Amino acid sequence: MADLSYGDRANESMSQSRENFVRLAEARTTRLLKDIDLLSNLSNRSNYTFTEEDVNKIFRAVQKKLRETEAKFRTSIKQLHHQDFKL
Repeated sequence: MADLSYGDRANESMSQSRENFVRLAEARTTRLLKDIDLLSNLSNRSNYTFTEEDVNKIFRAVQKKLRETEAKFRTSIKQLHHQDFKL
């Protein structure tokens, strides 16, 4: 097995990190979308009774969590672009 330079190890680590991100992001997003479909099943008035306030509470909570999650991603991207120079 050939010795890897620091740059090669860093690239290999970045590649593995990217693969992990893609694998987990796809699985978690798929699961989230399925859960949203399940949530939408609750809109069937033949099976469930709910008020407009119930609906408002559900969607305020979901939208708040989505905004918080997106903000975390956006903050991480900004921090990456504004890092000080390092060797």
